[in-house]
Amino acid sequence: MEHKFNYRTPVLLLFMLLIIGLRVIAPLSPDFKFIANFSGIGAVALFGGAYFKNKVNAFLLPILVLFVSDLGLVLTMGLDYGFYSGWYYTYIAFILMVMVGHLIIKQVTPQSVLISGLVGVLIHWIVSDLGVWYGSTVYPQTISGFWACLVAAIPYEKNFLYGTLGYSALLFGVFETLKVKYPALSTKNTVIS
Repeated sequence: MEHKFNYRTPVLLLFMLLIIGLRVIAPLSPDFKFIANFSGIGAVALFGGAYFKNKVNAFLLPILVLFVSDLGLVLTMGLDYGFYSGWYYTYIAFILMVMVGHLIIKQVTPQSVLISGLVGVLIHWIVSDLGVWYGSTVYPQTISGFWACLVAAIPYEKNFLYGTLGYSALLFGVFETLKVKYPALSTKNTVIS
């Protein structure tokens, strides 16, 4: 019985960590207010959902990477920045984004990545803003109050959409290119017999 080393999982995790590293150092930029929410964390959720065939890895690793990046943000920006009120709604949104990547991206194509990005960002917008709205003293606890919260979040979600789509193109494009050059990264060649 031949055993092959699984290069795929460490390479996927490295890709995710590199993109998330940018999220942690972004607050050090003088243009941070302009690029706030232009991060790759949404792309990482979709990427993990699409490429990790092991469901535990698919959900656990992107959320673990999000948690590590939040810890990095706490160190660079303060506790309220990484773990603000309602932060767990954001984690729920990312778990759902991983599920979107898993369900929609059966085959990596520009269309499947684009559709999953749009659906994932829509889910993120609704679920994460539910956490901002629920129990808020700023927004009334009514449907119109929730709508006002969603409208107020449009500039942030627009940046999140651009970041998710841009980083998704980068992550998926580079990994698919590497799979062609290094067949060991393909699922067919990485299963341990």
